[in-house]
Parts: sequence; C-alpha cells; structure tokens
Amino acid sequence: MLTQSLNNQIVGKQINGKIAPAAGHPVSDQFGAITGHVGLVATEFSYRKDEEIYGEDEPAEYVYQVVSGAVRSYKLLSDGRRQIGAFHLPGDVFGLESGAAHRLAAEAIIDTTVRLVKRSSLEKAAGIDVQVARKLWAMTASELRHAEDHMLLLGRKTAMERVATFLLEMDRRLAVASMMALPMCRRDIGDYLGLTLETVSRALSQLHAQGILGFSGARQIVLRNRQRLHNLDA
Repeated sequence: MLTQSLNNQIVGKQINGKIAPAAGHPVSDQFGAITGHVGLVATEFSYRKDEEIYGEDEPAEYVYQVVSGAVRSYKLLSDGRRQIGAFHLPGDVFGLESGAAHRLAAEAIIDTTVRLVKRSSLEKAAGIDVQVARKLWAMTASELRHAEDHMLLLGRKTAMERVATFLLEMDRRLAVASMMALPMCRRDIGDYLGLTLETVSRALSQLHAQGILGFSGARQIVLRNRQRLHNLDA
C-alpha cells in the first residue's frame, strides 16, 4: 500500500537537486519546472529493488518523477500473467491519472529514488496558472502517444519487430556511444512486449548472430548496426 510504503521510507524533504540522467543523457525536467514555478514542495523517497511504489486501484494522490533508478508500471491479468505498460527512467513523470485511482501498479526495477508532489496541489496550480496547465497537458499527451505506440506494437508486430522496436526505444533513452545499460531483465522485456522470456532471448541471440548487436555483460548491449535494426522495425 502507498501509505505503508511511504512510511517505511526516509523522511521527505523539499527537493531542489538535479535529476540524474539515464546513462549520461541530459533530461528535460518539466516536473521540476512546474513545481519550482508555483512554489510547490516536492518530496523525495527511496525504494529498494522490486519494492512497490503504489498498487493498482489505490487512490492516485501523488504524481511522481524518477530521480535515479528505474520504475515499471504494470497490470496483473486474470490468468496471473503480468503486462508491463511502461518503463520510467530518470526524468520521467508517472502516476498522472485521469481518474481517482491508479490503473496500473508501479514498482522499482532497481534501487530507485523518486520525488513526488500531491496531485491536488498540481491540479490547483493548473487551475490558476496557464503555464502549469500547458505543461501538465504536454506530459499527459506524451503518455497517450506512448500508450498508442505500445498498443500498435502489441497488436501488429512480429516478435522480432517488437524486440527491434524496444531496442530502438532504449537506444534513444539510454544509450551512450552505442552502449545500453538496461536496468530491466529479459523477463521484464518479455512482459512489456507480450512475449515469453525464451522468445526474447532467442530474438536477441539472432540479432547477435547477425552482427546487429553485441553483449558486454548480462544487461550491457552494444548496437553495431542501427540501420539494420531500423529495417526490422517495420
């Protein structure tokens, strides 16, 4: 539960620090721009690997931003399978809901720090400041685009195309000099792409055999031929 999870964490404090960029990438801190613009107090909490940040159907009382680490948002299906809806990396905002409750649960993939602000405070600020309203709308529209892209990926692409799409997404968000340090495991990738662990592993092995990517450690991937990967992302 959210309340119990927060009570188990460090005491909150006002945050004025910088967001840790993913793998050295600079990030656009729209969340910080909003809270700083209207003088809202953001609170920082740390979560251990696999620790729940909030559960599905819990009240959506806060909006979150990843400071460091990584978060997965997911839904457990009636048959026990898990569908991951998104991976949230440093700078990403999550938990911004249209309704009163969270549609998905959220967990820390690795040791993760987030900062949060009360949703009611953001909504109040948006009601009196057009700049805040525009920034919140931009973040909401970005989440909607991602959901639409993800729906298309799950519904129309082959297993290899899904893996290629995922690698290109992580390349944009994580890579430095063609190297990706993935915080998520292959089972997470499978649950995001609607594939089994074995299918993900087989696709990565095929891409390695074709010289499109290389491995440098369990979760270190080197892209050797982006154009061929783009060609697979039909």
